[in-house]
Amino acid sequence: MKKQPSSDLYQDVTDRVLKLLDQGTVPWRNPIRRGTGGGWPRNLDSGKEYRGINVFLLAMRTWEEGFRSDFWLTFKQAQQQGGRVRKGEKSTLIVFWKQVNRTDPQTDEEVKIPVLRHYNVFNAEQCDGFTPPDAEQSEVSVPPVERIAEAERIVAGYRYGPEIILRGRQAVYRPALDRVEIPDPEQFESGESYYATLFHELSHSTGHSTRLNRGLDTKLAPFGSPDYGKEELVAEMSAAFLSAACGISPPTIEQSAAYIDSWRAVLKGDKRLVITAAGAAQRSADWILGRTVPESETQADWLAQPKSTL
Repeated sequence: MKKQPSSDLYQDVTDRVLKLLDQGTVPWRNPIRRGTGGGWPRNLDSGKEYRGINVFLLAMRTWEEGFRSDFWLTFKQAQQQGGRVRKGEKSTLIVFWKQVNRTDPQTDEEVKIPVLRHYNVFNAEQCDGFTPPDAEQSEVSVPPVERIAEAERIVAGYRYGPEIILRGRQAVYRPALDRVEIPDPEQFESGESYYATLFHELSHSTGHSTRLNRGLDTKLAPFGSPDYGKEELVAEMSAAFLSAACGISPPTIEQSAAYIDSWRAVLKGDKRLVITAAGAAQRSADWILGRTVPESETQADWLAQPKSTL
């Protein structure tokens, strides 16, 4: 059953904004080319631009999910377009003022008063069956990204791995869906950047409860928390191992090393963290590569670590 908003839409909107601010986006590295669209959200059915708080709500969701389309529509409007909202997609709350007839208790006269109401909308990229107007906008011509055969082999060889979808403008692993979403390779600065980013997200997927069980889908850590930092460290180290395994050039490996170096201050507070994180990263890379992990290398040391190591 779809969760309904509370009677206090003001609080619902405030909570949504606070939640998005808490999630943030990790700016350690971003080799993804950005789009050149207008960026102002509008309704696909009417063509009208959204106003007020809705601009911020939809802009934040666009930024969070990496949507390229500026167009939004309701579930019913998607059907009217001859399409449908894909299964598992989450809607975005927007609000509007509706004039409602009320009787003035003092004068008994009928008056119109503004009442806050809500809609749930979806981005056009969350739907199938139709093409939004901005899907065919021309962009700056860029040279094709070189595919790396060995990297492709590693990705294809990840048995029973997560679903991989080329979508949006930021890379992310979604534990609840066991799905990696990553922009099309042509949006990256180079093939090496694309594969290093993909390896990072695939490394996160090894923490799913059906694989190495680092608690990603059962005990998801909030952005900025110690456990979130630990998982990011594991994923970045694992991506470095995978990059090395397919011969990605030293500059990309140096980017990973530079990222790890940024944690130097917090790593000084836990002499065990680098070793245990590297061990977990090695198991992650081995899992993706299909290698047998030695029985002597268990996750006991990693899982037994205190929750406040960072």
